[in-house]
Amino acid sequence: MSSNNARLPFEDPFPPQRHALVEDALAIPLGVAFVALGLGLYAKATLLTSSTAGLSLLLQYVTGYPFGLIFFVINLPFWWLAAKRMGWAFAARSFIAVALLAGLTRLTPQWVDIVAVNGLYAAIIGGGLAGVGILILFRHRTGLGGVNILALYLQERFNIRAGYFQLGVDLMILAAAVFVLPADRVALSVVGATVLNLVVGMNHKPGRYLGVS
Repeated sequence: MSSNNARLPFEDPFPPQRHALVEDALAIPLGVAFVALGLGLYAKATLLTSSTAGLSLLLQYVTGYPFGLIFFVINLPFWWLAAKRMGWAFAARSFIAVALLAGLTRLTPQWVDIVAVNGLYAAIIGGGLAGVGILILFRHRTGLGGVNILALYLQERFNIRAGYFQLGVDLMILAAAVFVLPADRVALSVVGATVLNLVVGMNHKPGRYLGVS
């Protein structure tokens, strides 16, 4: 019997396939749009966002400095990590995603007029939408700055689940929010952060998704 078609026992039958540029170009805006819509529900229900955005918002409340300035400064070391450890292509995609999110969070309320929303619904659906959006971005090796970049790096380097790492960081940020926001808003924010990070943690596991950018 010929062994020309025999596969070695250690050979991967499904090697990773690189995303085409057009796939990244379509996926990144779509992922960011999901996140922006989720944050829109959060804002309407006065819930705290997670990651470095949530930390920046807390520091704004405490110090009075502009949110944009705080967010930029906090993210500086993470951009260095993105460029040096994850590659300039990853850093460029992430920068584009952050710029898109900044624009869409301002435009989405003009496109979608949310008159009222139940807090629990906003936490669950808003967290789910943001989680799906971040999942799309992660699968195209794109972060939204800050903790997103660190979480993706830790998963690729040390097999630490990105979603679960983010959940731990988010819970610490939300614990600090007890001193700033009403208790019921903090509790609902915890629900939202849990939903968001469970979506990422359950669906973005090392070795499960083989597409790369």
